[in-house]
Amino acid sequence: MDPHPQVVLFGDSLFQQSIDVQDGFSFQAALQSHCQRRLDVINRGLSGWNTKNAMEYIDKIFPEPTPSSPKIAYLLVLLGANDAVLPRPFTSQHVPIEEYKANLTRIVTHPHVAAHKPKILLVTPPPLDEIKATACDMANGFPSGARSATVSAAYSEKAREVARENPGVVLIDLWQGVMDKAIAMAPGDYQAGGPWLGTPENGKQGGLDTLLPDGLHMNGDAYRILFDLVAPHIGPEWASLAEDDRTGYVLPDWRVLNPLPAAQ
Repeated sequence: MDPHPQVVLFGDSLFQQSIDVQDGFSFQAALQSHCQRRLDVINRGLSGWNTKNAMEYIDKIFPEPTPSSPKIAYLLVLLGANDAVLPRPFTSQHVPIEEYKANLTRIVTHPHVAAHKPKILLVTPPPLDEIKATACDMANGFPSGARSATVSAAYSEKAREVARENPGVVLIDLWQGVMDKAIAMAPGDYQAGGPWLGTPENGKQGGLDTLLPDGLHMNGDAYRILFDLVAPHIGPEWASLAEDDRTGYVLPDWRVLNPLPAAQ
């Protein structure tokens, strides 16, 4: 029997922490429930990693497939929050923005990945609440903030470019999804065309104060936004099935294995 095909989450702490239950919600658990008995969700979120680290280990994370290895049906890539760390004497994760774009391109076109013929969902990093992130950095002993909301937004734009330039890659615009929600939560804190929430130029955080507890990582409601953006692209053929339709199950339903006796 062939192994279950996989949904692989490849990224940094934003994916590593997606297994956690926050505010009553776990992104990975919700996604596994969505894929139950049809796909296995594999978490390769690696806290602190940038795209340079990812490229150093990509051959080990995605070895060349064999006839008996599981097929990657869907690959979600979420990297960039650490690449966008500012190059300061007290930081070490920064990757220049054009190198970041090149690395993302190399990941989504890697021959070991391509051999699986997966549907690739490229997720932009979420917004950064620079106001809170800077306060957290300084509370942890840094002389200044290690991240900039404007710089982080530029890295998210590079992820959009990679999706546009690689046919078949689906863009999941988490930056826009979280920012839209943050504005809706406090509409008076943002004026159209003005500085974004979370920037020193705006001076207000709006809903980012809740959605990004430390200015960088997401709470349960932010992960719900991600799930709502991702779920329609994974197994869309299931959406039209009746609730009791077992089409796509890798292992047979118990009713097939243990049929009721024929009526006499």
